[in-house]
Amino acid sequence: MPDPSRNPIKRASTSTLNEYTSWKGTRAMSWATRLNSWLGESFLGPADGQEEAAKVAILEKAMKSRQQTDLMLRCTVLDAEGNVKTISGQFKRSDLCSEHRLNPRDLRKIDSRIPNLVPTILVRWEAILVNVLHIRALVKADAVILFDTYGSTDSRLHSVFLYHLEHNLKSKGSGLPYEFRALESIFLSVVSALEAEMVFIRNLVGGLLAELEDDIDHDKFKRLLHYSRRLASFQNRAKLVEEAIEEVLEQDEDLAAMYLTDKKNDIERKPNDHDELEVLFETFSKQVEEIVNEAENTQSNVQSTQEIVELILDSNRNALLALDLKVSIGTMGIGMGALIAGLFGMNLASHIEESPYAFIAMSVLSSAVALLVSWAGLRRCPLVAPIY
Repeated sequence: MPDPSRNPIKRASTSTLNEYTSWKGTRAMSWATRLNSWLGESFLGPADGQEEAAKVAILEKAMKSRQQTDLMLRCTVLDAEGNVKTISGQFKRSDLCSEHRLNPRDLRKIDSRIPNLVPTILVRWEAILVNVLHIRALVKADAVILFDTYGSTDSRLHSVFLYHLEHNLKSKGSGLPYEFRALESIFLSVVSALEAEMVFIRNLVGGLLAELEDDIDHDKFKRLLHYSRRLASFQNRAKLVEEAIEEVLEQDEDLAAMYLTDKKNDIERKPNDHDELEVLFETFSKQVEEIVNEAENTQSNVQSTQEIVELILDSNRNALLALDLKVSIGTMGIGMGALIAGLFGMNLASHIEESPYAFIAMSVLSSAVALLVSWAGLRRCPLVAPIY
């Protein structure tokens, strides 16, 4: 049996597996080591051993990088004066939870790298967690932490929101507490984003519906189906935002707990003493409701147009079927006339061929039978005209 120490490929595989085993620490055997012991040294050839070593090295690198990044969050912090204190800074999840008295599960949706379609507004003892559309924020009585999503720092929407938030936090003339001004900027950005997308989709759909009134084309109908799906997705997201706001409005305890400034100053409030915040939420709730209604109206117009187009296409299809039926009836009539002519054209003695009028009589008879059969069939065929 060959000595494995003399094989460079197996030496590299053994060295890499030893590094991986020492990196795991508490585990007695890595998955690659178990795989080698299960398959056996005699089963794995030099190429297989090199491939396993490469897989282990890639896995080790991926797990190290994942261990470093998964516990970190990229955040933008605004202080009590509305100034940007930190831009896209790296913060540990454990530090954020301990500093702001949060549970790790509270940061689960905000930490997700996949865009979350379900908006949430969570009220905690010292903070308000907002996850609505493109905004993921932690609002406190004297600070706002924006959790940056991937690609959001370069987007125009995020820049406009950050500018408006900074300006709104600095303006104290409105008399609203710090957290209310932050929530106002957040919901204003959400409503603006919904309105902008609604206007864009409405213009696309309106122009296409106007084109379909003049001409029905396969490509246009395909675009209409695509816009209909996009409109349905937007309508669903807008409804979810409306439901999230309505859910907060129905909870008096959550509304009262959102007075973070009073809570910080040890000012007690009654559970039903939240008129100022309720008016703020109802204002944006009405705006989102109007957007949802507009989306529903546009969706209704699209569905009506689709139904009309389908009726027109069905009518044209029925017209083609009727034309095919008429051609078939005419073919049947001609076939009946040809049948009569064929009977007399057989090579049998009938003495009719001796008459000088036999050809004319048979031609007239065959034509009459063909016309009679065709007329009888076409009379029973319904009149279907195409719609243009």
